[in-house]
Amino acid sequence: MTDFSYDVIVLGAGHAGCEAAHAAAVAGARTCLVTMDMNKIAQMSCNPAIGGIAKGQIVREVDALGGLCGLVTDAASIQFRMLNRSKGPAMWSPRAQCDRPRYIQEMRKCLEHTDNLHIWQDEAVEILVEMGKICGIKTLWGATISARAVVITAGTFLNGLMHIGRKMVEGGRIAEPSAKFLSDSIEHLGIRKARMKTGTPVRIDARSVHFEGMGIEAGETDYHRFSYISEKRPLKQLPCWTCYTNEEVHEVLRSGLGDSPLYNGQIQSIGPRYCPSIETKLTVFPDREKHPLFLEPEGLDTNEMYLNGFSSSLPMDVQIKALRKIKCFRDVVVYRPGYAIEYDFFDPTQLTHTLESKMVDGLYFAGQVNGTTGYEEAAGQGIVAGINAAHKAAGDLHYLTLQRDEAYIGVLIDDLVTKGVDEPYRMFTSRAEYRILLRQDNADQRLTPIGAQHNCVSTERMARFMQKKQKIDEIVRFCENTSVKPQRINPFLEKVGSAPLQRGCKIHDLLVRPEITLSDLSGEMDNLRALLSALDTDAEEICEAAEVQIKYSGYIQRERELAEKASRLENIYIKGRFDYNSLQSLSTEARQKLSQINPETLGQASRIPGVSPSDISVLLILSGR
Repeated sequence: MTDFSYDVIVLGAGHAGCEAAHAAAVAGARTCLVTMDMNKIAQMSCNPAIGGIAKGQIVREVDALGGLCGLVTDAASIQFRMLNRSKGPAMWSPRAQCDRPRYIQEMRKCLEHTDNLHIWQDEAVEILVEMGKICGIKTLWGATISARAVVITAGTFLNGLMHIGRKMVEGGRIAEPSAKFLSDSIEHLGIRKARMKTGTPVRIDARSVHFEGMGIEAGETDYHRFSYISEKRPLKQLPCWTCYTNEEVHEVLRSGLGDSPLYNGQIQSIGPRYCPSIETKLTVFPDREKHPLFLEPEGLDTNEMYLNGFSSSLPMDVQIKALRKIKCFRDVVVYRPGYAIEYDFFDPTQLTHTLESKMVDGLYFAGQVNGTTGYEEAAGQGIVAGINAAHKAAGDLHYLTLQRDEAYIGVLIDDLVTKGVDEPYRMFTSRAEYRILLRQDNADQRLTPIGAQHNCVSTERMARFMQKKQKIDEIVRFCENTSVKPQRINPFLEKVGSAPLQRGCKIHDLLVRPEITLSDLSGEMDNLRALLSALDTDAEEICEAAEVQIKYSGYIQRERELAEKASRLENIYIKGRFDYNSLQSLSTEARQKLSQINPETLGQASRIPGVSPSDISVLLILSGR
């Protein structure tokens, strides 16, 4: 390596960094991915699991845009489940437990075979800026690397400080050093920073567990997967296990609270509300007699297991003593205790919707440095930042911004840059007001064409998408146009407990009934069965997508109309038009918040906490609308 000049530099090779570097390179930018340890690329610092409620939708969206995490998850999955099956399809969320070493291996292989992408093992210590524009970085080993755009995805490494009881050790992850210089360099650019906290549970040796005292939770082996272009999952599928804490466990844990860094003043930063430590659970829910725990495998070739639900930073002896009060862990042996980690992050309201800094031209932020938590949220931000960094480097103003009715990634980024964070942000389906539109089954239909516009979707993926879409549309049209007569279908309807027909109707009208499925009807109708039998690639996925589209067509249409109505405010651009502090007709809080955020559109302004509908009406009038 003699040429230290690139189009895009990505700092950090976690889940945000991998997606950002890959996206930038595929989009045509000569890209350098800088990481402190090439053997820890895409390390799963906490649970080696991908997906979950709303998070699974984000992974499918990243995949639809041409990203990597869906493909890598399918290659490394050792247990797959579709969560929330008892609810409607807007709530279905895929989740996979992964083989941790295999995930790293697969992600690194993908990156090393990506054209335009080079990996450089080093630590960035300084951001270089000239005349308000990014021009490169300096590294710990003395390299100066120039670029037109830089994406910062440093995770928990910026001034990382780990806690176990009263013991504190600097580090970004256990046994890995923190990045001690980069954060100050960023702050010197006028970018506000603060501290956050997260944590991880104890890791257990499977040989010491009495599994006969635990519940078993098997995975699923059907056609579902994360990537739209993956084949079936190749690895052996393993079960997970369940058990509960008890009052004896709680007594031991309470005895250590005086040495808990969460309660003795040692940790001052904010932590996640939705993934609390076991000591926080005892404090917040003092009357709860037990809490569920989930023991999950870390891989096919290791005895290491992850104890989900037992995140803790209590002294290690307290953690182990408490675990041994649970019958199945009475002889437990641990590989390492749980710990908490504090790290620097940067206020995301200082970013635009492209994830570019408002202070420094060409500087992008993605992942936990924006105050989020979760591999999936990081990956979603990473692919957007990477695509936009490539456009910035090329002088192309065709940036990628996703609206709230287009993607969970759009909801995520809009929440961050509009509302900021007061705790680590985690995505839930409840955060998306258009979740019927943002289902996991239609992520490719929503986003693959957008990815193609930004040169991030391969010709193979696009061809497969077009073929799938054509087949879905064919099934939907057939069901809309094909009639069924009462005498032909009523015996079947009576058998399944559905009201008989009084007159003929279209297949579409039958399918909206919740008790009737496309598969059921194909068994009764030769022409429908012939149509579905002609499907070859992705047949089950195509049928599911078509059926969901038909069954929920009324809800989908209604939500689309609501989204289109709301989008009118998104088309009224107000950035730079007003001196908010001089507008006395606005509330004091609105003047302060609008001045701080400086929203792009009236729609974004309407979502800023503290800006009331009457404030929006004032701005609407002043905008001449």
